Amino acid sequence: METIFALSTAPGKAGVAVIRLSGPDVVPAAEAICGGAPAPRRASLRLLRDADGARLDEALVLYFPEGSSFTGEPVLELQTHGSAAVVAAVLRRLGSLPGLRAAEPGEFTRRALANGRLDLTQVEALADLLESETEAQRRQAMRVLSGGLASKCADWRAALIRALALLEVTIDFADEEVPVDVFPEVRDLLLSVKTGIGAEIAGFAVAERIRSGFEVAILGPPNAGKSTLLNTLAGREAAITSEHAGTTRDVIEVRMDLGGLPVTLLDTAGLRETGDAVESIGIARARARASEADLRVFLDDGSADFDDLRQQDDITVRPKADLLPEGPEGVSGLTGLGVDRLVARIGEVLSDRAQGGGIAIRARHETALRAGSAALDAALQALDAGAIATDIAAEEVHMAVRALDSLVGRIGVEDVLGEIFASFCLGK
Repeated sequence: METIFALSTAPGKAGVAVIRLSGPDVVPAAEAICGGAPAPRRASLRLLRDADGARLDEALVLYFPEGSSFTGEPVLELQTHGSAAVVAAVLRRLGSLPGLRAAEPGEFTRRALANGRLDLTQVEALADLLESETEAQRRQAMRVLSGGLASKCADWRAALIRALALLEVTIDFADEEVPVDVFPEVRDLLLSVKTGIGAEIAGFAVAERIRSGFEVAILGPPNAGKSTLLNTLAGREAAITSEHAGTTRDVIEVRMDLGGLPVTLLDTAGLRETGDAVESIGIARARARASEADLRVFLDDGSADFDDLRQQDDITVRPKADLLPEGPEGVSGLTGLGVDRLVARIGEVLSDRAQGGGIAIRARHETALRAGSAALDAALQALDAGAIATDIAAEEVHMAVRALDSLVGRIGVEDVLGEIFASFCLGK
């Protein structure tokens, strides 16, 4: 493979910039630019020079031999000063060396996948870690990156391989009497794996929400203070506020970190009967988004009926609490009265839901798990038919194994790589 290089830290002015090289020509490149590679995994302060021997910069240089690096290839890291001019000069120098070329987005990670340093679920988790904005997203990405999902798949796969071995014994010796009835053990193995897969499927919706964000809709009649409350929660003027009813016509979204969870707050049109065609569209959109949201906060002053929208765990509070005798359920976006209490309640509800999240966090994961579960259902049905359907049961177990293999990237990987690596930055 060619030797690639890229700036791995963010572009722009900084104290330190890290330039990474990976590939078979790393050592010759080190000799050309800094007099040779240092001892493996031992940092060394070196002068970087151009083709004429002039100084480019003074950098901390690290060398990782093949098999001991992120990519699995020989890797050189140059920790230079973070000047844009220094970085540009070093990159030009590297580009002039034979056998070296600039890396494509995600190419370092792609080589780690190709060399068996990461599996496909870990590559996806690394992308999620780089994109994480909240503590919950970071923790979830780290669980998968550390091999949590791959480990479960390995255990399931081992159980299914054991079941296959038992089934194939009965097929190979169909004309002879097998001393032990293997069907009970096979059934137990398949049921155990199916239960584990089912638990991950059940936790997918919550896990995906932690990754993409929960939606919380703020609902109420016109002039109930929804936009004011949204602005207070967001800490900025995200929505227009006015004493005139019907100011909000569309759904306004504000992204925020709520107790470590990613949350999108939705400010919606006031719910009422109206003859205004544009306002009616806004109200219809408000109802549609509210019904699909993960949680609804109703600002209820008694003038509107929300019964058709209420779902389990929804929160109801009295609006404009600053104009009312203080009560435990009042909130005022204008003065902040009761806002902390409301935020705590929202966080409590969403945190409770987040506890049920699994580590299958992408739609691709769910698809593979459902395919594996369906194959196991078919295998169990074949076992019910007796020895005559043993070969069918074995084939369905093979299908389940292939579904798990596609999950971690042993097979069928090429069709998803382009989509995954398109989100990576250069140098990763």
